[in-house]
Amino acid sequence: MKLAETVTFGGSGLDRAAELRGDAAMLDEALESQAGLVLPLWRGKPLMRGEAGQATLVWLPNDHPVLAEAAPVRVFLGRDDGQLRFAADISAWTPVDVDEAQIGAFLDPTLQAHPAAPNEALFRELRGAMTWLSARDAELSATAKAVLDWHRTHRFCSRCGAESVADQGGWQRVCATCGGRHFPRTDPVVIMLITHGNDVLLGRSPGWPEGMYSLLAGFVEPGETLEAAVRREVLEETQVDVGPVTYLASQPWPYPASLMFGCRGEARTRAITVDPVEIEDALWLSREELTEVFAGRHTKILPARKGAIAHFLLENWLADRLD
Repeated sequence: MKLAETVTFGGSGLDRAAELRGDAAMLDEALESQAGLVLPLWRGKPLMRGEAGQATLVWLPNDHPVLAEAAPVRVFLGRDDGQLRFAADISAWTPVDVDEAQIGAFLDPTLQAHPAAPNEALFRELRGAMTWLSARDAELSATAKAVLDWHRTHRFCSRCGAESVADQGGWQRVCATCGGRHFPRTDPVVIMLITHGNDVLLGRSPGWPEGMYSLLAGFVEPGETLEAAVRREVLEETQVDVGPVTYLASQPWPYPASLMFGCRGEARTRAITVDPVEIEDALWLSREELTEVFAGRHTKILPARKGAIAHFLLENWLADRLD
């Protein structure tokens, strides 16, 4: 396995068992017989227990009381160690004392405990706990979050407007009115390690936590290659001209449905002119300064969040081991 495949949310080798998605009777039987277990998610937050380095997802039988208010869709995630895995959305459940401001924050720190859940099981924001999970649990939870988010926001047919229904183990929605078939969306995003000699280009968006800087990123537009998207986004945001571009690594990023394409680009100019509509600030940082950032000793900039592909790319650029 290449180093690039070890990025968080990918590379666990999950058997998605796509050949089983069309066998609705078998999937229903697996749920009824407990040959299949279900991961509940509340507002995209998976049920898990444990702390950093040893957290695990909590799987429940389909008739468990926690799932009493779940949406009817059971998304079939695949086969894991001989067990069929599913996911369900229980966002209809309302916890006591919900802090909507915190839940809507950049990184939701709140925990929710369902009264019927197993001991110490909590709904926890995946972005804050993604490095606590094993590679397999991280891939399962990211897949569950992305597909359930899609079901919640794509109930109606985009061709005729009629309500559609889930099919193929939750991997399609079918419109009975016009026959349209719809599939979970994935939005391609480029995130770029732009270098000039010994320096790397970082930026920050408005509303980010104080001190947070990251690699520049942006959505790929229709009719555009990854290389063209890298050059366009960097030019739009900073007026830095980028020459050669190469692909490095990818990361599924379920916020809500992105696939991050990590690329490296060589800058041909250094002068920065920030587009305030796009970003708040941008700067060049030397390897030596970035080392201080990762050590937590920089006076202005915080380390990139562990688990994010920006951290992965910057860390491996510092170690000179990008492959």
